[in-house]
Amino acid sequence: MPPLTSTAGPDAAAPRPFATLPTPRRLPLLGHALQIDKARFHQNLEAWARELGPVYRLRLGPRRVMVVADPKLIQAVLRERPAGYRRSPRMDLVIAEMGLPPGLFNAEGADWERQRRMVMAGFDPAHIKRYDAAMQRVAARLVRRWRAAAARGAAIDLRADLMRYTVDVVAGLAFGYEVNTLEAEADVIQQHMDRIMPTIYRRIFTRIPVWRWWPSRADRELVGHVAALRQAVHGLIDAARARLAADAALRAAPANVLEAMIVAADAPGSGIDDEAIEGNVVTLLLAGEDTTANTLAWLLYLLARHPAALARAQAEARGLGLADPDAVPSHAQLGELDFIEACAHEAMRLKPVAPILTFEPLQPTELGGVAIEPGVLVVTLMRHESVGAQLEQAAAFVPERWLGPDAGTAKRLSLPFGAGPRICPGRYLALQEIKLALAAVLAHFDIASVDAPDGGEPAEELAFTMAPTGLTLRLHAR
Repeated sequence: MPPLTSTAGPDAAAPRPFATLPTPRRLPLLGHALQIDKARFHQNLEAWARELGPVYRLRLGPRRVMVVADPKLIQAVLRERPAGYRRSPRMDLVIAEMGLPPGLFNAEGADWERQRRMVMAGFDPAHIKRYDAAMQRVAARLVRRWRAAAARGAAIDLRADLMRYTVDVVAGLAFGYEVNTLEAEADVIQQHMDRIMPTIYRRIFTRIPVWRWWPSRADRELVGHVAALRQAVHGLIDAARARLAADAALRAAPANVLEAMIVAADAPGSGIDDEAIEGNVVTLLLAGEDTTANTLAWLLYLLARHPAALARAQAEARGLGLADPDAVPSHAQLGELDFIEACAHEAMRLKPVAPILTFEPLQPTELGGVAIEPGVLVVTLMRHESVGAQLEQAAAFVPERWLGPDAGTAKRLSLPFGAGPRICPGRYLALQEIKLALAAVLAHFDIASVDAPDGGEPAEELAFTMAPTGLTLRLHAR
């Protein structure tokens, strides 16, 4: 069978062996494993790419790893999914062992195609517009919460509050469930989700699965967290089915993403069962919480460090005329926020929440003139070239680049939502959430400070997504 991914022409030489790729110095048997800091894994790989070039190899215990930083090769891999590459089976094993149902994120092959159709039924822009009122209610809660903090002169735990915001949006908009973690200190879903994503990441990188034989207290507690989350999700699905049964008109115009998924799943020949619906509810909750919250946290930090960009973004938000203390932008007004959207794209270029993606080829193939086989882990560095020499002031926060002649190059190099057939289905929703929260905050507050614990740069901590550590926000109400 011919290679699925090849950058070589028909008269090119045979692909070079994997073993000829450059590699950092390593220890016998253990390879490079002891040189990796799990929380800084992306930075370890980016540093080696600067030293060795855009394609190199590693050995992590028994695993052979090909690291790819070239954007053309990364896009080639992404285009060949799901037929040519898949996520590492280890992720499937970890997720299944934790008792989580499979969803679109880790589905492959025909399962992915079926689930993709179901999920996309609820995430097209027309559906998102229909959920505008629910999103506005959540953004108004965020404004009220931060107005109270500003009145007290209190420091806001930035990432924690933004995770409340994103959970409330996803739960309300996607599932018709008013969580309201912004105005209540705890909620069953919020309590349990926070334990799951870091555990998935940690177990993927743990060579010996000691939790199977000697589970720690955290491992034992995780079983309860997963069970409670699944019970809450079952309640969401049951409530959505009850609404659809009570109101036949909802099947023609579902009020939220979950209802749209159920309608799509119930269509003849869909091949979707209740476990797939449950898996995608869990996936949307977990993915929708961390990714958007982290992007907003990085964005507010970067704006606080760049007064000119902050002033322009504030002027754009305040130009909407949101006079009422709780007023937030409408869906139509979000379309007017070109500079705020540019700020979001620039933050995602510099601080992508998924700085690395990992795949395996499904059959022997060629990538960048190198022969690779199933079992080789292909790790793509999503940020390396987007902060490289192809862009002017590449290391700087310059939102204007997204509005000028550099926009095409920036879009080609920066892929925060992936690319190809498996591009993130929630990208439009995520961007709307970011613009809505940022415009609401800038319209009603002045940013006094956004600070890391030591007053320096916030650390980039990788725990499945890349988060800033310990940022606190102080605001003055207008």
